[in-house]
This record gives sequence, C-alpha cells and structure tokens, in this order.
Amino acid sequence: MPKLDFLCTLYATLKTPVDVGATPTGARQIFDVTGGRVEGERLRGSVLPSGGDWILFGSDGVGRLDVRATLETHDGAFVYVQYPGVLVSSPKVVEAMRQGGETDFGDAHFFTTPRFETGDPRYAWVNSVVAVGQGRLLPSAVEYRVFQLQND
Repeated sequence: MPKLDFLCTLYATLKTPVDVGATPTGARQIFDVTGGRVEGERLRGSVLPSGGDWILFGSDGVGRLDVRATLETHDGAFVYVQYPGVLVSSPKVVEAMRQGGETDFGDAHFFTTPRFETGDPRYAWVNSVVAVGQGRLLPSAVEYRVFQLQND
C-alpha cells in the first residue's frame, strides 16, 4: 500500500497578477514568481525569480494551475519543478485573492502534483519522485506542503 512522506515546504513570493480577463477558455491570471524558498530534509534552497503560474478560472469556479519554477539548492544544484493543480473557489479564497489575505491549509480544495527535473547527479533521485502538494494562499505569496508517494 502506498504512503505519503513529507518532502518539503515550497514558499513562493508573487507579483501582483496580470489579469488577462475573460478569455474563451476562462478567466486568465498570470502570477510571476519573484523568489521564495524550499525547506525539507533532502531538498532545500531558494526559489529563483524566473517562474510563474498561468492560472485559468473556469465558469465552474475551479482555478486550474499551470506552474513552473526553478529551484536552486543550498549546495548549488538547479531543479526545475512544474505542476498542474486545482484551486476550487470558495468565499475564503475569493476574499484572500481580492484583499491580499490568506487561507490556511485545508480551507480550500487546493492541490498540486509537482514533477521535478534535474541533471545534477546529487539530486537525480528527484527525477523519479511522484508527489502531491497541498496549498494555501498568503499575502503576495503561496505556500505548499509537498509529499512524496512511497511504497509502504
């Protein structure tokens, strides 16, 4: 039976979103990543200011995430992370997004499936990680608790 083991906390600071508006596929917002950190026993370092989230809110109230970011580990390796996910709109989510507030873990259905890539042999293990993340909104930031799926 598979189990989830804590991998890391990923915290990313964000610029004010670019509101593309109501497109034929939904309401598009683009959040540029300005920095952040990753904290875990095996994976820790910084989030580089080179990524973003191209989120699309559908008429069903579901935000579909399309996130890409680059991590630099504490010892100089670079790790690319990409993750789709969902953020289901709720009164707490709407208030946090409009007023720069925050949500707590579990306040919203906010989940991701991060995929990691690196060419650095010290971190080659991340290339085979299957992970899930639970998110929360913070003022001008987002935070995820990321768990690795493991064999029991």
